[in-house]
Amino acid sequence: MGIIPDWLRRSAHAGGRDGLEKTRLTLGFIPLTDCAPLVIAKERGFFEKYGLDVELSKETSWANVRDKVSIGILDGAHMLAPMPIASTLGIGPVEKPTVTALSLDLNGNAITVSQALYERMRELDPGAMNHRPYSAVALRQVIEERRAQGGKPLTFAVVFPVSTHAYELRYWMGAAGIDPDTDVRLLVVPPPQMVTQLRAGNIDGFCVGEPWNSVAVAEGLGRVLITNYELWNNNPEKVFGVNLEWAEQYPNTHRALLMALLDAARWTDAPENRASVAELIAPSRYINAPVEIVRQSMTGTFRYALDEAPVAMPDFNVFFRFAATYPWRSHALWFLTQMVRWGQIEKPIDLAAVAAEVYRPDLYREAADALGLASPALDHKREGLHARGWMLEGASIPLAMGPDRFFDGLTFDPADPVGYIAGFDVQRRACSLEALAAANGGPATAATV
Repeated sequence: MGIIPDWLRRSAHAGGRDGLEKTRLTLGFIPLTDCAPLVIAKERGFFEKYGLDVELSKETSWANVRDKVSIGILDGAHMLAPMPIASTLGIGPVEKPTVTALSLDLNGNAITVSQALYERMRELDPGAMNHRPYSAVALRQVIEERRAQGGKPLTFAVVFPVSTHAYELRYWMGAAGIDPDTDVRLLVVPPPQMVTQLRAGNIDGFCVGEPWNSVAVAEGLGRVLITNYELWNNNPEKVFGVNLEWAEQYPNTHRALLMALLDAARWTDAPENRASVAELIAPSRYINAPVEIVRQSMTGTFRYALDEAPVAMPDFNVFFRFAATYPWRSHALWFLTQMVRWGQIEKPIDLAAVAAEVYRPDLYREAADALGLASPALDHKREGLHARGWMLEGASIPLAMGPDRFFDGLTFDPADPVGYIAGFDVQRRACSLEALAAANGGPATAATV
């Protein structure tokens, strides 16, 4: 048995070992590089250190993760950052109050297209394709050409309707005047199947996490147009999620899980450990991808195309630096604005109240304090203000933070989510801005560049 903190030994709960209400747990994950904190917590003994006997369950789709957590087959899981919000609101077939008190990583995704689509984009608009990051302007030219010729719309895949990937792809397209609901066809494809679908010609492109972009590049099937780090520097990606009732029933177990994952995230993020991380997560029981491909992004390089050399991208995967593990309620609010923008939230609701219900920095701070780790004292921060590193003074000790710029120059103020939504030209809202503003305490004023 590992070393158990005093707070667990002193716990009034006697249902589990050393104060834990439950010690044998099953946690779900999807085979992506950002499952690393869970794998490292298992393989390096961090779960055991806090008295937990954890089985990791490799799941085939995000729908499986959602469903199994909601009915209790899984105690918790590696989740898409918007998933606890969607489950709480009942967006989709499941309505189950779900919370997250831990972010698992920042960045890690990319938008990849087929070689044929890339070449056509270059032919139609070479000016838009001569410098990175690529906008979707050239893609719009291809869409307009196909429409004029009576061709079928292009097909893009995302991993889940309420995913970071879906909102990133939509944001990128929308910035170029493309309506992703009418100008292209969107499909849901599980991450490990993306490359197969691209190879078969069933899709023209996708937004997915690593290593599947790099696999498509290595096989000569696709080219990466833009990473989500370039789309939004140091954006939130995955979280660790549990049902609210589970968190309330097993508070000490939940805190022990958070502590184990915080330890694992810190170990994973250390540059000297990254090669070992790649070795541990690449095998078939976890990601099932060539270790040399997993190692590439995990050790800070990224390859956009087979005929291009890898480039340095040290912040492509961030697991601990820049307060990466902190569940910012402002991040939850950003996802909520996108749910409204694309018509997934159909009635006006208090967005800040939902963010506060689902994202739980209070529980994070308890775990961080028990480990003696610094944590932000704030629940919200503005996004898009910093082109380079900066210091967060509103914390237990000042914290070094990374850039947070959006590629289109917009900023997001969590104090005015309705105004942010009003600033987008392309959107599919199902409720009026006036009604939404009334539910959120004031009139909408468009966000500024």
